[in-house]
Amino acid sequence: MNTQKTTHIMNTQNALEDIKVNVKLKLAALWTSLMFLIIYLDYFTLYMPGVIKDILKGRVFVFDITQGFLLAALAVVTIPALMIFLSVALPAKVNRWANISIAMVNIPLILFNLAGEAWIHMVFGAVAEVVLLCLIIRYAWKWPRIEA
Repeated sequence: MNTQKTTHIMNTQNALEDIKVNVKLKLAALWTSLMFLIIYLDYFTLYMPGVIKDILKGRVFVFDITQGFLLAALAVVTIPALMIFLSVALPAKVNRWANISIAMVNIPLILFNLAGEAWIHMVFGAVAEVVLLCLIIRYAWKWPRIEA
């Protein structure tokens, strides 16, 4: 039997199916990954010395913990959380621009979290989050077009 033909048959038999994933699902998965990182970074911050003591005194970094502060903090994480659903639900044109603009706004917010004392886990997490946001921008920017 021909060696090339045998190799081709074996490669075909062992080939893995690679399903093309819709850009909306890719974006939703990226926003979900971002949310997990945001939550875990906030959680791991509680293990840093003095953080819980400061929280019990009513302070986070240089901010007093007030209803306004907590509302602002919730608003900052609500938008990426909603983008998980909106990336799947919005029509393509609105979806594309929402993903690009919201991801771009979130990059400085993520980097702001490094102000003050930034431990290595915070830097690593911020880098990972910025990479995810850049991927969101890239996928949304290169949104597939309908061929005319």
